[in-house]
Amino acid sequence: MTVELDNIDKVFFPDSGLTKGDLADYYRRIAPMMLPHAKDRPVTLNRYPDGIDGVHFIQKAVEDHYPAWLDRVTVAKEDGELVQPLVNSADALVYLVGQGAIAFHVTLSRYDRPEHPDRLIFDLDPPDHGGDVDDFAPVVAAARAVRDALEAVDLTSFVMTSGSSGLHVTVPLDRSADFDTVREFAQAIAERVADAHPDEFTTAHAKNKRSGRLYLDTRRNAVNQTAVAPYSVRPKPGAPIATPLDWDELSDRDIGPRRYHVGNIFRRLAQRDCPWADIARRGQSASRALERLKARA
Repeated sequence: MTVELDNIDKVFFPDSGLTKGDLADYYRRIAPMMLPHAKDRPVTLNRYPDGIDGVHFIQKAVEDHYPAWLDRVTVAKEDGELVQPLVNSADALVYLVGQGAIAFHVTLSRYDRPEHPDRLIFDLDPPDHGGDVDDFAPVVAAARAVRDALEAVDLTSFVMTSGSSGLHVTVPLDRSADFDTVREFAQAIAERVADAHPDEFTTAHAKNKRSGRLYLDTRRNAVNQTAVAPYSVRPKPGAPIATPLDWDELSDRDIGPRRYHVGNIFRRLAQRDCPWADIARRGQSASRALERLKARA
């Protein structure tokens, strides 16, 4: 199929001159790496029809003019139902870029079992030290502490730059547990990490209770909540990308949330296989891990 786009020369990222057409080309090229992480998950679009300096909005629902070939799914919500798009093909990614989408956020469960996630996420952003949020060392330290706490209950985790300000630590799950169990486990891990490092990390949601400590955020682990899809571009200067990493890359002094972008991601992938290539085959039981955690309390 050939997806025709209008205004392909419209500049979406003024700092680099990246156009809508350039962005569409990126998503078509990255699709083989990105789609395994996004397929069959309701997607929320971050749309910037006039580029990152223009008006923007979040969109969940399929619009009436979207073509019939674009996959979609009906999602239950508190006050009824919502029809959302799926990005199950490179053509879908390109078409939605044509609608002004820059970033793609997906649910932690697939549409066939929305109450049973196959991903658990810890969202780690820099602490606010009087307005200075550029120090990435606390984020790296938090990611390693979360990884170690997960390993203590025999869980393997993966790490990714968010492309925005922090890191995501992700645990692949086998979909045996529901969101209530997964959220209970994630919060218990976060509390264990915070208790072990009380001066560095906290589970306090209220900013005025954090006292400059990094917040171990587990709130994404809920029905219909989303996280940025691996290899999604973020609407930030330089077109940074949410990029899966190997754990040893956190030792790189140049690592940061926007280390990889549209301009260098394919050079990286030519030199190193995607660290998340087999994540879908690594599903683990959150219920058993929670039992192990309680037994060791």
